[in-house]
Amino acid sequence: MVYDVVVIGAGQAGLVTAHALQKKGLNFLLLEAGERAVGSWPKYYDSLTLFSPARYSSLPELSFTGDLTRYPTRDEVVDYLERYAQHFAFPIHFNTRVTNIQRQDELFCLRTTHTDYFARAVVVASGPFHQPNIPNFKGLTDFKGQVLHSAAYRSPADVLGQRVAVVGAGNSALQIAYELSAMHEVILTSRQAPLFQKQRVLGQDIHFWLKWTGLDTGRWGKWLLGKETPVLDQGKYRQAVESGRIRYQRIFERLTADGLQWSDSSLPIDTLLLATGFSHLPNYINELIGDGSSDTPQQENGIGTTIQGLYFVGMPWQRSHASATLRGVGDDARYVVKHLQRYLKNPQTTHLLQGCC
Repeated sequence: MVYDVVVIGAGQAGLVTAHALQKKGLNFLLLEAGERAVGSWPKYYDSLTLFSPARYSSLPELSFTGDLTRYPTRDEVVDYLERYAQHFAFPIHFNTRVTNIQRQDELFCLRTTHTDYFARAVVVASGPFHQPNIPNFKGLTDFKGQVLHSAAYRSPADVLGQRVAVVGAGNSALQIAYELSAMHEVILTSRQAPLFQKQRVLGQDIHFWLKWTGLDTGRWGKWLLGKETPVLDQGKYRQAVESGRIRYQRIFERLTADGLQWSDSSLPIDTLLLATGFSHLPNYINELIGDGSSDTPQQENGIGTTIQGLYFVGMPWQRSHASATLRGVGDDARYVVKHLQRYLKNPQTTHLLQGCC
């Protein structure tokens, strides 16, 4: 069977893409490597909560239930995503991992762990949170302690009684460092000091103002807000850093066998915990796109720039500040599916339409 579209991934990006495709009446299928339509959410650390209230964190046409001012937990998001997939009854093949994509004339052949699938267009929606980014720190191979990416961290029990250095300055880095600081000696280290943003401004959560101004999902917000995402804080994170509960220090110059080394000092640690983000390029498209010289897909606004019929949804900063979030991914999916529908009508000339949707 040849599908109009195969969507890779049934997490938040894949689900909203399915919603947009369903609205257009296209023949599509979602391929999901796991056994649930929940993306990477169950793999995140136990204490994770959303940085935006439930009111601003819903996917299209199905809201979170309950108190909309709360900040949903990891497990609440997992339950919500499963409810979303079931509510719209999307066609999903679970436990089907895509291993390779090839182009065969006008069709894509998607090789998986079970069988091959054929489609006229492909949407990569497996998200950027599967391949941890491990910086090539000088001396990393010399370090004898534990190196743990935030993707593998679950709770303070993982580093019980250890001296921990958290690398990063974003929301996850501060959330983890704060949690650990209750019972651990913690240092936070990064190239730039954390930039704090008040969670509430003039009595409203900051996401109220981002939505009201259009900065969150508007194209101009991508440039006005910049790509340095601040840490949303009700005061406790900044206070923890300023009081020394979380010790902040500029990024180290190298790792030694037992810790961190600066030009004028050193610090012994047991665990290096990396909140350093993820690589954005899935391995399964390496052969399709070429030499693999970049870790970022060749796309503009989610539309493949070198492979016609290849699309992306859920990439950080794809079209806006909120592109890789629950609250923003739906806008990107609608944009991509609108262009995709035109491609399916005339695959030879769709490149002339890029940017006009």
